[in-house]
Amino acid sequence: MFSKMKEFFRVLGEFKQIIPVLKYKFPLPDESASLAHSFEKSVAKYANKNFLIFEEDQLSYDEANKSANVLANFLSSEGVQHQDRVVLFMQNRTDYVISLLALNKIGAIGVLINNSLTGAPLIHCINSSDSKKCIVGEELTQELSDVLSDINITDKDDIYWVEDSKTIQTPEWATNLRSSLDYSKNENLVETKNVTAKDTAFYIFTSGTTGVPKAAIFPNAKIVAASFNISNTGYRMTHEDRLYNCLPLYHSTGLMLGLAAVIHSGASVFVRRKFSASMFWKEAKRYQTTTFIYVGELCRYLSFQEPCEDEKNNPIRAMVGNGLRPDLWDCFRDRFGVERICEIYGASEGACMFMNGLNKDKTIGMTNATVVLLKYDVASDELIKNDDGLCIEAEDEMPGLLAVKISPDSPYNGYTDKKESEKKILRNVLEEGDAWFNSGDLIKTMDVGFSVGQKHYQFVDRIGDTFRWKSENVSTNEVAEIINQYSQVNMANVYGVQIPNAEGRAGMVAFNCDLNEFNWDNFAEYMSDALPSYARPVFVRIIKELETTGTFKLKKNALRDEAYHLDKVSNDKVFIKKPGTNSYVELDNETYQDIANGSVPF
Repeated sequence: MFSKMKEFFRVLGEFKQIIPVLKYKFPLPDESASLAHSFEKSVAKYANKNFLIFEEDQLSYDEANKSANVLANFLSSEGVQHQDRVVLFMQNRTDYVISLLALNKIGAIGVLINNSLTGAPLIHCINSSDSKKCIVGEELTQELSDVLSDINITDKDDIYWVEDSKTIQTPEWATNLRSSLDYSKNENLVETKNVTAKDTAFYIFTSGTTGVPKAAIFPNAKIVAASFNISNTGYRMTHEDRLYNCLPLYHSTGLMLGLAAVIHSGASVFVRRKFSASMFWKEAKRYQTTTFIYVGELCRYLSFQEPCEDEKNNPIRAMVGNGLRPDLWDCFRDRFGVERICEIYGASEGACMFMNGLNKDKTIGMTNATVVLLKYDVASDELIKNDDGLCIEAEDEMPGLLAVKISPDSPYNGYTDKKESEKKILRNVLEEGDAWFNSGDLIKTMDVGFSVGQKHYQFVDRIGDTFRWKSENVSTNEVAEIINQYSQVNMANVYGVQIPNAEGRAGMVAFNCDLNEFNWDNFAEYMSDALPSYARPVFVRIIKELETTGTFKLKKNALRDEAYHLDKVSNDKVFIKKPGTNSYVELDNETYQDIANGSVPF
């Protein structure tokens, strides 16, 4: 009884904190609201306070603001205007943060491109954005150089190169950005006052597509709202906090749940290029990071590390992110002593956010958007409908396809590609004429105990032809389309398979070919050129014949179950691309046993 009363009062205290968030209204379309506005407000309050730590750089709010103003003034003088698009292709570092702020101060659209892309996907992202300029980091010189002849930004005066390690000279096809700046022009821009909530701030490319990523539209209103919600309800952040951010800033998680939340609260941020499990707790202690932005895969890596002295009495009190699976939740909280785990859920292009604001275990929390869970037949990959052709709601605690009502209060911004945007809309769902955003995810309600009458939810899985790997969504249909273009493949069936001690599902493809003639080196090279690293199949199964349904859809269920298991694939051969390699070799019993034991570091 005592524990129940304790939980009752705890939840009441939590709920009191999130009432402002539940009542939050998006800024009006023509209202001056943006990441840059929020930043300048924090500059006014905390000018001399530390804002950013990156390697040897430490910048105060005032110093970062002046740097952003210098760059914004330069870009304006170069003809970049309100709602012009500018490619930003760079790893996490100080210059990336400054560039984000500078573009937003002008009201230009930052086209944030995944820095792991090469070849065809990179070309597509640049060309489809119709960008005016490109800012590229020295560390990605070769990647951009390789596609120069195929992109629509060709003038060296339109490509700004930002030195990093200073190990190479400015390439002949680019302009050195730092040497072009006038550092005396560091005052706030008058143009910033004209940037409104309805203006597009960024294009962020979804990972759910592979060879042809889609640019999701992020208006300023969405970023401002997310930073308010995440800062106040997620982290419970104040200006005295410091965030550990090792997630890429080209992604909505690192940008909105990380950097934007910090700016809103006037806190500081430690930025890292990439995650390192071995360095995480050392750096958390060194820089006294009180908060952490995560994805499930990072939590898994930390949980499987050998215990170390630095993890004891660590400074992290709160973490916000997504993908912390229920089976890892208790272990992570108990081992590392994190008081607050705020799991969130949302889609880059979607119209709502779920948040575990009451700090309950193993839940993505609640939402103030209008949502419905629809009965879904996983085997046939179809919604279940009634005799009137309308969808049926799933029962409590049973998985259903999450759909979000599209309305003025819950807008669907979609993609720059209108046809692709339309594909994500479900119409005539519960009644004739309604419109809902199709999340593509199975969600279920769950009992979390006392929760002030607020319904809580739990993520179950992706549906149908999409799976998640390396914290990225992968479209099986699009990967298959690309593999089918390889001349020695007759027909490919792509699916995701479970691997012990690995987060998400690894890509696997089954196809028929002439093994005696098949060139594995050429195939691996083709995969590297055509697909991002997370979308390349880890396993290949050479199969005699692919089975189809009565409607000629490729069957996947049996293939998923059999996966790469050598005792289940009959006489078929299975090939693997081992971690750290770019070639495929036949899967042998020794490697298979290592995978089954969870000792292969995928």
